[in-house]
Amino acid sequence: MPRYAIYFAPHAGSLLARFGASVLGYDASTGADIEPPDHPLFHDPASLGWTAGPRRYGFHATLKAPFHLADGRTAAELEQALQEFVRTQKPIDITLNLALVGHFLALVLAEPSPAMQDLAAACVRHFDLFREPLSPEDRERRHPDHLTVQQVANLDEWGYPFVLDDFQFHMTLTGPLEPRDRAKLEPVLRDLLRDVPLSTTVDSLVLLRQESANDRFVLQRRFDFAGA
Repeated sequence: MPRYAIYFAPHAGSLLARFGASVLGYDASTGADIEPPDHPLFHDPASLGWTAGPRRYGFHATLKAPFHLADGRTAAELEQALQEFVRTQKPIDITLNLALVGHFLALVLAEPSPAMQDLAAACVRHFDLFREPLSPEDRERRHPDHLTVQQVANLDEWGYPFVLDDFQFHMTLTGPLEPRDRAKLEPVLRDLLRDVPLSTTVDSLVLLRQESANDRFVLQRRFDFAGA
């Protein structure tokens, strides 16, 4: 069964989108592999391992984590709900910084954004009626024994632990890194980011689809906010 996800992703062709796609080696807007940055480090075979996890999802910030459609719900209904939802949303200006999140590198907000927090919470709640409840196997894959009490409650209620007060906007660039690998990769990413505008506007949502567990997510449609 396919899975769907609702993300923020920069517009295809923007410098930010091109940067993220090149680092990951995959462009979810086209479903195509992308040449890595022109730096020797990205021609090291080890670099493929550093980005293997996030490559499956494309360059994005999660707003509604991947889910199977609930019984009786259709992809067309989900698209219609998204179209209606974005009519009530206004663009949000954000600025990003490279940071370590847990053990991986990502672009995060340079300063808190209550508007972004509200948008993420609205997405979690508004689209939950489309989500099939987690199976016991899927729940276990989230390693609930490694989560806080609140994160476990989030997992059971919303299908994902890092929502609402536990949400942190981030655009993942690597999988978990050993300290020695981070020490090599982080300065290279910072150097590449010198040519990338890190102020952007969240003015749309994207719907992605994954055909099966072994496939990558591919963008299905972009939904522009009112006034975007």
